[in-house]
Amino acid sequence: MSDFSISFGLSGVAPPAWQAAAGNGDNHGDGDGEPRIEFLCDPGLEGTIPPPERAIRFAPEWFRKLEREMGMPDAHGLPGLTAKACLPMTDAFSLGFVIPLPYDVQLRVPDDGMNIAMGWPENVAFQPLEQHHPAQLGAPQPPFAGTMPLKFVNPWRIRVPDGYSVLFQSLTNRPELPFYCFSGLVDCDRFATTINFPFIWTGGPGEFVLPAGSPIIQLIPIRRDTLIKANAVRISTKEELADQKAANARKYGEESTYRKDWRVKK
Repeated sequence: MSDFSISFGLSGVAPPAWQAAAGNGDNHGDGDGEPRIEFLCDPGLEGTIPPPERAIRFAPEWFRKLEREMGMPDAHGLPGLTAKACLPMTDAFSLGFVIPLPYDVQLRVPDDGMNIAMGWPENVAFQPLEQHHPAQLGAPQPPFAGTMPLKFVNPWRIRVPDGYSVLFQSLTNRPELPFYCFSGLVDCDRFATTINFPFIWTGGPGEFVLPAGSPIIQLIPIRRDTLIKANAVRISTKEELADQKAANARKYGEESTYRKDWRVKK
């Protein structure tokens, strides 16, 4: 731990001054009619921290290495496929963007999961982790008894065109990550400063190092006027049941039907 500055307890560190210096959100696109998201950082940070990128760039190694076929037939006699062949899962991995961890961080998590020590290199431009008070989650009442909420300090201000919000969430299909970020929907077309990411540690006790560049949050721009708010609950019609039966037969009786006929390329 000698190369790290260790912080115990509540940090009480004020936000970096550059957070208050961000301008207003008036981004409407890239000039050719296509909506665009922008990630803005303090000039002093340029080139010193890993930038946000398309989410697919952060697909996990276990998924990349997975073979498409299991080498055995499935229950319907077709080639048995793995999650690598599941295009809905691939589309979920590729949805939106990911913000990576700006610096190496080290955590020393005790058995009780509460008095977590946090560390990072001494020459960083800002503190990459902070703690919340457990009472902010209702602790010690369930389900967060014995939980110390933390947060990733995010140096990137997000700008989107007018009418867009951004959904921030834990990375899709990443149960191996040792932390869980709480989800939030932010109207980033109006919110003109940075957004930090509260999380809880799920990796158990011990000493851990999260390298700079590790994915910490997935963000998905959403146009607010496309949100569906009305719903209906009813029984299927005869025609709908027939369509469903035919689709079900193709799903289990043909290879790659979803890829060939049903999937829309993202």
